[in-house]
Amino acid sequence: MTALVILALVALFVGLRLYSVLGERTGHEQTFAKEPDAPVKKPDNPKLQGQTTATDDSGNAYLPLAGPGVRALLAADPGFDVARFLEGAEGAYRMILEAFWKGELEEVRTLVGPEVYEAFAGAVDAREDAGLKLDNRLVHIDQSVIAAAELHDSVAEVTVRFEADIAAVTRNADGDVVAGSLDDAVQTRDRWTFRRDIADSDPNWILVETDEEE
Repeated sequence: MTALVILALVALFVGLRLYSVLGERTGHEQTFAKEPDAPVKKPDNPKLQGQTTATDDSGNAYLPLAGPGVRALLAADPGFDVARFLEGAEGAYRMILEAFWKGELEEVRTLVGPEVYEAFAGAVDAREDAGLKLDNRLVHIDQSVIAAAELHDSVAEVTVRFEADIAAVTRNADGDVVAGSLDDAVQTRDRWTFRRDIADSDPNWILVETDEEE
């Protein structure tokens, strides 16, 4: 009899320990299926997919004034995801800047609108006519937030404010440095506006305006 009592007490103790660790099961717990592992693919166009942690100082992915526009866009296009958009915007920002610095704009021609392309091409031509080359480096994107968002019928325009550290160097035809330094990165603040017709099956966003924030 004593042995049975001891075994009962042990069973009760084990049961209480399991309860404290696992909790009471009611039959209504939420379960999560494990997604199969997928290879990580670096974005190669501004379809604006992926994840990001870029936020403003208050922890938001968009500025307060952009809130109404973002909410209107979310209502019109449930598939729009702020985090994924910003991830893609950062990828486009890097790709377009690097192509411009190298003078190889054909690589990003499908990512920018006609007016932006012509402005970039004109700057590249002027640079080449002067015998100058850029040896710039995008060191780090410190922050990217949606600064403005508008929806006109089905056409969405989203402006992203980028804060980035860029090391800028200008070289002459002989490769000598005539301006800048790769040792000193300068913080820049740019505002780029992307446009997309959300009624179109094409998921790409196009860069339609660039501006530098003071």
